[in-house]
Amino acid sequence: MSAVPEPASFEALDACHQQILVHLDMLAALAKHIEAVGVDANAQQQAGAIEAFFSGTSRQHHAEEEKTVFPPLLASGNAELTAAVRTLQQDHGWIEENWIELAPQLSAIASGNNWLDTAEFQHCLEVYLELCRGHIALEETLVYPESKARWAKTVANRVTRAPRLTLRLFKTRGHTQS
Repeated sequence: MSAVPEPASFEALDACHQQILVHLDMLAALAKHIEAVGVDANAQQQAGAIEAFFSGTSRQHHAEEEKTVFPPLLASGNAELTAAVRTLQQDHGWIEENWIELAPQLSAIASGNNWLDTAEFQHCLEVYLELCRGHIALEETLVYPESKARWAKTVANRVTRAPRLTLRLFKTRGHTQS
């Protein structure tokens, strides 16, 4: 018998998407602030918070999706769904690659370093913003609704099967109904 992965906590995953979107907006605002004002105390604080979030919470979020959301959908046999999940998995790799370029720049800003090439920073940021926003849109319009529906169906099947299994076990153990 194969192990069934634990159901995803969609409340937590959805909440994390909202946090990611907020931090993406903060990142866009930071770029505008740096372009207008330069690296000041406000930019340092914002850069540190953004870097910490995307280096921690966002990466954990992707790991959770890979562990709980994607496997049942990949096993579904639905070609469109499988292709969407494969795209999301590829996105995770690209997001990570872009983060590896962007994170040191944010760390430098947070440390007050002013060596930043603003054109390079802006380019990295735009790629990261577009990739993350498109990724979330695909998850929320196709993959999450499908995954939620499949988990709901699994739970409903367990509930309707449970009384029959209990009755069958009851009968096989020599008990009779009155």
